[in-house]
Amino acid sequence: MEWLNYHHLLYFWLVAREGGVARAAEKLHLSHPTVSAQVRALERALGERLFVKQGRRLVLTELGQVTFGYANEIFTLGRELMDTIKGRPGVGPRRLVVGVAQALPKLVARRLLAPAREIEQVPLRLVCVEDRTERLLAELASNHLDLVLSDAPVPPGSAVRAFNHALGECGVSVCATRSLAARHGKGFPRSLDGAPMLLPAEGSTLRRSLDQYFDEHGLRPRIEGEFDDSALLEAFGADGLGLFPVPSAVEDDVLGDGVERVGRLPAVRARFHAISVERRLRNPAVLAIIEGARKRTFRE
Repeated sequence: MEWLNYHHLLYFWLVAREGGVARAAEKLHLSHPTVSAQVRALERALGERLFVKQGRRLVLTELGQVTFGYANEIFTLGRELMDTIKGRPGVGPRRLVVGVAQALPKLVARRLLAPAREIEQVPLRLVCVEDRTERLLAELASNHLDLVLSDAPVPPGSAVRAFNHALGECGVSVCATRSLAARHGKGFPRSLDGAPMLLPAEGSTLRRSLDQYFDEHGLRPRIEGEFDDSALLEAFGADGLGLFPVPSAVEDDVLGDGVERVGRLPAVRARFHAISVERRLRNPAVLAIIEGARKRTFRE
């Protein structure tokens, strides 16, 4: 069995975190050559370079980035272990870092993440990072994220080796202010033809499903706005700019305060996925998210 030298890993981690050998050596109270030798020993053990020089700076290679992600998690957990054992004041909770795809409706993300905070055994500090799915997958591959929540699975042939965990699906509800709902509720869904609508940005999974439904049924709504951010879409919808779609699983979170359901489009499906670098999940918080989605959020 090959064993990793954690002293070498620690010196590498500090060099990467501090931005150079000199600052890491100062932190460790060691000489510059000693720290450099330890990092080179780790590179020899791994068989590849961890840093390359760009001018006067040391920059992490691709393997260096992956190694730094693991080292960061290892030494963070080590600090938490010692704090817990020694009962130090101010011991922080366990962190769960989740990437939330921009196209994922924020109300759905809130519902999905809620079960993770209900686990009583381990206090949880939830960290949410929002970005485009492809960027989140790169962060996931570098072990900077524990999980990615998305409206689409990892596509076949992706450069990132990751596993899809289907969370569930639901239909889509069309909502609007009371006056717009009264005007377009009768004869739904034919009433969507020519109606003012706010839609997700082109390219999103939900937008493609809606466009396909409109085409198949000969509907031509008047698009008043397109949004990457679902929360912004819902805010403009609540202001009366147009009718707007919401996953039916979370429509109760939208209705009220002058917003009503115009009708439902059960044929339009919104699907949601958790993406991880592990095929078999072990993190209790991640398992709670997936179980909660399947048994509560998307149980139609």
